[in-house]
Amino acid sequence: MYSSMAALLWADCLAQFVMWTMMEYLTEVWKISVVHAAGIVNIFSGLVLVLQLPMQYLVDTIISKYWMLVFSSLAYSVGIGLLTMSTPPVLAGFVGTCSEYKPECIVKGHKILFYAALGLLAFASSSCSVESTEFAEEQLEIAINEHISLSLIQREFFKLLLFMVPVAAIIPISYIKPWNLRFGVSAICTVIATLLFLSGTCTYENKEPEGSPLTSVFRVFVASTTKLFYRLPSDASELYEGNDTDDSFSDSDDSSFVQPTCGLGCLEKAAVILPNGTIEQQETNRWRLCSVTEVEETKRLLRMIPICLTFIIPGVVSSIGNTYFVEQADLLNKKVGNLKATTVILLPYYNNVNKRVAKMYTGCLLLFALMGRKKYVHVVGFAISMVAAILCCITAAMVENRRLDVARSHGLIDKPDAEIPMSLFWLLPQFFLLGCFDGIREKSIDDFFTDQCPRSLSKYATLFSTAVTGLGVIGGVLSVYLVGIISESKGKVIGFSSRSITAVWIIITGCWLHSQQPILLCT
Repeated sequence: MYSSMAALLWADCLAQFVMWTMMEYLTEVWKISVVHAAGIVNIFSGLVLVLQLPMQYLVDTIISKYWMLVFSSLAYSVGIGLLTMSTPPVLAGFVGTCSEYKPECIVKGHKILFYAALGLLAFASSSCSVESTEFAEEQLEIAINEHISLSLIQREFFKLLLFMVPVAAIIPISYIKPWNLRFGVSAICTVIATLLFLSGTCTYENKEPEGSPLTSVFRVFVASTTKLFYRLPSDASELYEGNDTDDSFSDSDDSSFVQPTCGLGCLEKAAVILPNGTIEQQETNRWRLCSVTEVEETKRLLRMIPICLTFIIPGVVSSIGNTYFVEQADLLNKKVGNLKATTVILLPYYNNVNKRVAKMYTGCLLLFALMGRKKYVHVVGFAISMVAAILCCITAAMVENRRLDVARSHGLIDKPDAEIPMSLFWLLPQFFLLGCFDGIREKSIDDFFTDQCPRSLSKYATLFSTAVTGLGVIGGVLSVYLVGIISESKGKVIGFSSRSITAVWIIITGCWLHSQQPILLCT
């Protein structure tokens, strides 16, 4: 059972590797500009984050965790398979085109397969990211209840298996040069992982959906809309507050009437009791009558939107890691002594820094809570993350300036595809700072949503923060577009170096503006 569940993470790691190399594929094979390629990758990465919230809602209301993971596993396999078929050599004989990795060999059919593959991979990544951990925890809890325990050696072996198998698959694949083989081997490995997961079907406990507290928010909107032309009673105590309301929908243990707050009064109409029927009759249709508590929680959620919009800028910063930074790495010397590394080594390095910094940050902020300074925890987190973001962008700009100087000194300034005699490991500082920024940012925003969300919606707090970050990553397309306008403002394309430096300084400006946010949070 444990190896079957581990297969989910293996497939996810392979999909991450495929998307990590997507910038290189689009610029080398499709020969599109870095700006265009970065836009495609940003939209995909943002969708993966944004879709996690609706995927969780579907699991809670319609589809069980098991079936969602089955669909995501199949989507992984089919998605990477379609990506393989979108490479020129695979369908060259069928569509009657050339089989070389050149833009003229790519026709409309290849592009349709490519974008269909990205859609399937976005669905699979978002659903697997949400459900794989929860599903694994449920199965382990069931195993413990059934007195099925693992020894310490078995647990360590299981952890080692989770890490080593995808690494052992990804490193050799990264050295495969033909893109159809690189994607094809990844597709085969993903199919094997899917079959391994499905092989444990008989041992899994499939729990049916139990409903979502987010539905109450939708009910408030529907009920208030249907009563749009009814007047609110002059006495707020005449609004509906059912005695059977679940305490989880309230931030207070007091079961007395909740006094409506000022603002968004139109939503209070959801709690209006109509005169043309008894309360008992109206209570049977929960989409026409909501409690004041549910209305107030919906108000609280809506009031978080303005401050949430400021979290979009950090998402823009995060998006440069798998776009401009990867493109930088692809142009540098990857030799380590007599060995030749690949850009993929930067991915586990970044992930490791991200996780370790998040743990260190959590430990440090616990001190604030113990000191009774919990109010300032989010402020400190936002401030530190913005400092890390600005340092990351400045470091990236300095490294890019050096790369440009090295290229100029070796006469490579007009050869954009030539390898620059500058070590790949010059990028380690900016990836380190990016990992620090993302680790602190993710934890800070998670804590903010956990603290501010109504208690009944606490399950979705992390997903709200992830969705907002995803909007920022998609918003990175706007920064990419601005880079293109600025770089071509004099009527000519200046090249990747100038584009990347321009992008970095635009993002630094955004980070500085966002750094003013903690002042608002203190009030």
